[in-house]
Amino acid sequence: MNSYETGNLADFNLAHIFECGQCFRWNRISENLFEGVAFGRSVKMETFDWETGKVKLRITPCTKEEFEKIWYPYLDLGRDYGKIKRQLSEDDKVLEEAVKYGYGIRILNQDLWETVISFIISQNNNIPRIKGCIEKFCRIFGEELPDGKFAFPKAEDIAKLREEDLAEVRLGYRAKYITATAKSIADKGLPKNEEELLKLTGIGPKVANCITLFGMAKYDSFPIDVWVKRVMNELYGIPLSDVKAMKKYARENFRDFGGFAQQYLFYYMRDR
Repeated sequence: MNSYETGNLADFNLAHIFECGQCFRWNRISENLFEGVAFGRSVKMETFDWETGKVKLRITPCTKEEFEKIWYPYLDLGRDYGKIKRQLSEDDKVLEEAVKYGYGIRILNQDLWETVISFIISQNNNIPRIKGCIEKFCRIFGEELPDGKFAFPKAEDIAKLREEDLAEVRLGYRAKYITATAKSIADKGLPKNEEELLKLTGIGPKVANCITLFGMAKYDSFPIDVWVKRVMNELYGIPLSDVKAMKKYARENFRDFGGFAQQYLFYYMRDR
């Protein structure tokens, strides 16, 4: 089976990337080895020590062309995360600690349709259950891949279903959101901005912020969930109930890097 290897990667750690709440179809096999499905491809990713502070990445199966067209942009390998971390850490002791803790986080450039449905499923849900629901959703409605894994179902296929057809996935009230959203996207196409996202059934401001960050590369987005509320309360002194003040703080202090700050803070608070 063909593999592709690339070395000399700084600011890169698979556990930090795949376990920071931004994606749900990657699973840890061992400390530095993960398997997952994205863009209709099932692969394993493994890192090896390269030199101090840097790693080598191996993707299997993968050709050079697939790496350049799919995985290089997906893993955001063209961005200087060292520069982002230096800017966020300047004059902010909380973020200085958070970026050290989650030093290898990168924000994935995910398929927008999959991101929309994944974050509808994520509402009022915990990560193990979200992952389980998404895997079942893919297994029942997605195309089977050569290794027995399943691709994410297409919008036009889900648009043909009724709410009750999703009963086996055990999505609860989210099932009606998914069928309505799939019908809208199959009919009108994918949303182009946050305003269009908010017109879709079952998407409020918090979910829309997640989707714009992880599916639309809007890096000033600052999604606020229970963990981020806790960070902003315990470490920045903002009252738990004052989400407006949290957004204002992020806008004024993190500016264009709000999404990166959110990921470092989320991972730091939840994981520690």
